[in-house]
Amino acid sequence: MEISLHGRSAIVTGGSKGLGLAIATQFVTSGANVVIAARGPEALESAAKAISDGAATAFGGNARGRIITVAGDVAKAADIKRIHAEATKAFGQVDILVNNAGVSRSGAFETLTDERMQEDLDQKLFAAIRLTRLAWPQMKERRWGRVINVLNIGAKAPRAASAPTSISRAAGMALTKVLAGEGAAFNILVNALLVGLIDSDQHVQAAAKANIPYADFMAQRAKTIPLGRMGKAEEFAKVACFLASDAGSYVTGTALNVDGGSSSVV
Repeated sequence: MEISLHGRSAIVTGGSKGLGLAIATQFVTSGANVVIAARGPEALESAAKAISDGAATAFGGNARGRIITVAGDVAKAADIKRIHAEATKAFGQVDILVNNAGVSRSGAFETLTDERMQEDLDQKLFAAIRLTRLAWPQMKERRWGRVINVLNIGAKAPRAASAPTSISRAAGMALTKVLAGEGAAFNILVNALLVGLIDSDQHVQAAAKANIPYADFMAQRAKTIPLGRMGKAEEFAKVACFLASDAGSYVTGTALNVDGGSSSVV
């Protein structure tokens, strides 16, 4: 089965690296026009080239969809509006929205200030709320839309000392369910993808911080995963592409673990 996004337009936040970069590459390869948004202009330009090169390689030198970049901080409402406006200007509409921006921050509850909690909520929860609010009316009018909220498995099974990220992710899962109920009558499908341990820049940084060679770090983490290995960003991206396409046309309101069997909650 070939998954096609031909003729669709998407926004992927946090699209300059990691999961966002992999999702944007998969979307472009599958025919979508994609806006990637992140804070760093240089990283975005590098990502755009990588996406174009990756999509072109998959199809003998010809990328299927177009890719443009918009620099902005999704924690700021004004930047959210600009990202949506640039996407609409470039492609006319936004069919698919992937709320992916944000990193996992955690610590003991007593150490978390109001400012740190608010920063996490702004970056992960309110960013998704604001961007979805902008894309929603057009999706309703066209009676077609896809919203994918990238969360983590802590949204279902939070551990001790996993705030603030587990709190904002759990709220994102509730947002997913609310929007799925409201969007169903208009063929707007809203789902969450809950990431487990995926080979990414975030883990490279964690290994460096712990002063552990990355290969050893990955091997240690892999021991905790039933499949016996860390996942690849490309594997996660393929699940996102399925949900964004017509192939996933009867899937909405779900929070799907993409974690190699790690979560204690289905």
